[in-house]
Amino acid sequence: MTAGSILVTGATGKTGRRIVERLRGLGRTVRAASRTGDGTSLIRFDWFDPTSFELASKDIEAAYLLAPSGVYEVLSSMKPFIDHLLEAGVGRLVLLSASSLEPGGPMMGAVHSYLAANAPSWTVLRPSWFMQNFSEQQHLATIRNERAIYSATGDGRVGFVSADDIAAVAARALSDPDMPNTDLILTGPEPLSYDDVAGIIGAAIGQRITHHKLAPAALATRFEVLAGLSPNYARVLAGLDEAVAKGSEDRVTDSVARIAGRQPISFAEYATGASTVWKL
Repeated sequence: MTAGSILVTGATGKTGRRIVERLRGLGRTVRAASRTGDGTSLIRFDWFDPTSFELASKDIEAAYLLAPSGVYEVLSSMKPFIDHLLEAGVGRLVLLSASSLEPGGPMMGAVHSYLAANAPSWTVLRPSWFMQNFSEQQHLATIRNERAIYSATGDGRVGFVSADDIAAVAARALSDPDMPNTDLILTGPEPLSYDDVAGIIGAAIGQRITHHKLAPAALATRFEVLAGLSPNYARVLAGLDEAVAKGSEDRVTDSVARIAGRQPISFAEYATGASTVWKL
């Protein structure tokens, strides 16, 4: 029996593009989807546009689900397409959530519970905080322009994980029919404080990086003013930093090694490979 395609939503993002590459390396047919699409290698898919659902779901056997960005009530946004997939008989659904979001909790936590209750085959990936946040997302600009990192994490430690390791686990979950229904907390090999991170990045580029320790309210204001986030969403994100300060992410797991079959990438390895983006 010929294997069907695997849908990857958010296929141009940090995890999505890496998952597409890995699946194709395994010889799998991938339907890469993004909100804009390009009409050739990327199909258009939008969680808020039901007219995009049919093409995205046609003849697929598994789907990687990346939540729409900047949305707090995630389940109400994702449920119509998830239900569409379930009605179409799609075999495996793999959701990107976060280690800080428990089943039934806010944002992807609600989607996690919905999949567990309704999907016949599911995996929820719950990575700790991404190493690539420093080189591809929110911390990149301040590292480049100010040689600074801003957080409300205090001296709390995080088991930062590489998006390459997340992609390796996701590719296995999407392509292996024998994967059990489970959620997986994904971390790197060691917990690090943001002071540690600043030191490692500084060493990689030969310049001092300063970690500015903000109060949660001050960080929420930065999210609102600089990133344009809603007050509610900004407070939730700042609250995650505050939880880190209290020890919520101070852990490591063996999930990457067990599922991907190799040890996770260390922050020092990641920083060496990413160092050129901070030197621009």
